[in-house]
Order: sequence, then structure tokens, then C-alpha cells
Amino acid sequence: MKIGYMRPFQEDMACALQLKCLKKEGCERILIEGHSSAKKRTELEGMIDFLQSGDQIVVTKLFVLADSTRHLVELLEVIEEKGACLKSLKEGIDTDKANSYPFSDIVKHLADFQSDMISDKTKKGLTKAKQNGTAPGRPRKPDENVQRAIAMYESKQYSLAQIKEKTGISKSTLYRYLES
Repeated sequence: MKIGYMRPFQEDMACALQLKCLKKEGCERILIEGHSSAKKRTELEGMIDFLQSGDQIVVTKLFVLADSTRHLVELLEVIEEKGACLKSLKEGIDTDKANSYPFSDIVKHLADFQSDMISDKTKKGLTKAKQNGTAPGRPRKPDENVQRAIAMYESKQYSLAQIKEKTGISKSTLYRYLES
């Protein structure tokens, strides 16, 4: 049986893109996690428990299936033990053809997988920070220091080193404010 598995992630929270791909792939059964969290993935656990020999799990990306490289390796071992296989559409991986899959491609896809995980977690953090009213990035310098640095620069009585020492405003920050 071809089993599609999906879960929400930052760029596809409603799983619409994944659903379209899995239907196009001809999945007979499609399971969707109700959340993007790494914890309590009941659909994944149920799917793995009831997996039978000859079944194929289809995902759009590796990181939809696993939460870390170690988790991916563990899942692949269980899938193999049960006589099933995994197909990941983005990476073009099909473990049913494992003998013909070059090792260099596997390493590349694992690096992409880790990058996707980091990117998704960063996007989640930025979204959460914006919702909480927190501005991401380095805190802005207080305006009074910037104004004092600009006044010192325009007076032409101070060197850039002296301005930085007295105001804490770096040369690049000062020039950025002068340009705007």
C-alpha cells in the first residue's frame, strides 16, 4: 500500500501543498499530523506500528517525516525491518532502489535535511517573536547616542575612534544613519 504522510511546517501550515503532491503520487492512504511539533506524533507512530511488508511511505520532504538525523536513521531502520520502503519526493529518494542510490547523494540530502530543519525552526521562532511583539535581530542603539554621534561627526572635531569611545556607536552604524 502507498501511504502518504504529512505534517504542517512553516511554509505549508495547512498541508495543502503536501496533499496535492501525495495525491498526484497516487497514495492510497494519506495521514496528517494535527500539529508541527516533534512531540506526540500519533499518526506517525500509528503508521509505523501498522506498517506491513511491501508498504511504501511517501513524504514530500525528509524533514516532514523525521525531527533529526538520528530520528530519520531510526525510522529508516524500522521501515526496513518491516519490509517496507520510503519515498521522499523532494530529494528523489526511494529506498526500494537502495542498491542503485549513490552515497554522495545520500550525504547531500542529509545536509539539505538538516538545513530544512534549522530553517523551519528559525522561521517558527521569528514568527513567534513577531506575535509577541519582539523585534528580531540586534537591538537598536538608543536614539540620543546616535544623535550625539552624528553631531560629533558633523562638528569635525572628533575622530571616528573618539566618537565610538564616547557614544558606543560604531563607524558602520554611524555611516548607515548618515546615509538615511
